Amino acid sequence: MASNAIDQTRRMLSLVTYLRERPGAHVSDVARAFGITEDELISDLDVLPLCGTSFRGGDLLDIDTDGDRIWWHNPDDVAEPLRIAADEATALLVAARAVATLPGLRESDRLALLRATAKLETAAGEAASASARLSVTFESEGGVFADVDRAISERRRLWIRYYSPARDEVTEREIDPIRLVSVGHTYVEAWCRRSEARRTFRLDRVAEIRILDEASAPPEVELRDLSEGLVQPAAEDPEVVIEVGPGGRWVAEYYPHDSAEELVDGGLRITLRTPDPSSLRRLALRLGRDGHIVAPAQLAESARDAAREALAAYDGAA
Repeated sequence: MASNAIDQTRRMLSLVTYLRERPGAHVSDVARAFGITEDELISDLDVLPLCGTSFRGGDLLDIDTDGDRIWWHNPDDVAEPLRIAADEATALLVAARAVATLPGLRESDRLALLRATAKLETAAGEAASASARLSVTFESEGGVFADVDRAISERRRLWIRYYSPARDEVTEREIDPIRLVSVGHTYVEAWCRRSEARRTFRLDRVAEIRILDEASAPPEVELRDLSEGLVQPAAEDPEVVIEVGPGGRWVAEYYPHDSAEELVDGGLRITLRTPDPSSLRRLALRLGRDGHIVAPAQLAESARDAAREALAAYDGAA
């Protein structure tokens, strides 16, 4: 069975102790002891030399194998007691104090964090006093974070009034929260009962929130890998084609897309997918002379109508 990243991390931590006590251990014996294949073990051994006791690049594990036996050449070097540097202590203390002020943090977690911070302050000495002069503040979503976190813990449904900038409207929705994620801003990934689909909501755009008595029951969904970005269009989403001039090339940097073909004038022909093509009308208005929607035709005409209405409004004001 293939292991996930957490399983592999736990295994490699145990592997370090195991190899230290068994110099020259045979690959087959170690794989058998950990209940993995020899290929999986070799994969772990490829990662271990990139690990060590310092993020600065020194004190890495010097472990290699000839395919039959495993050799660890510097076990004594990395076994020395760890000493935290002043800059490391400062970064940890500033981050710990900031996290302790987050809304919605469980009280037990806050107390545990404060205890750990106190121990770190004692160990850091002078660095602790220096870090006290620094502070970090997080973007605040008021009680929204706390309510979402509570709803996830208690498996309860949420009612929200949510502002969508793409449509410039506020809608009421019932959602079954799945998890909180932070990518620049804080979001809740949830099953939206209005859309009957998984949606992501930015907490600072929630105008009002209530925890409902109904149990949260999102359909079984596979959690997404967000390393490629929060917005990941699906293959079945409608396709939209946009042509931009040199001044609109930024669109390819900010919008996930399937392709971006160079045009002779220095612009791009961008093909992308979105579950809500109408939301791109605002993009068309923002681009102005720097770009326009090519397809689908109905969306292109809708964008032109929106532009004409905007110009008419300005003429009326004049």
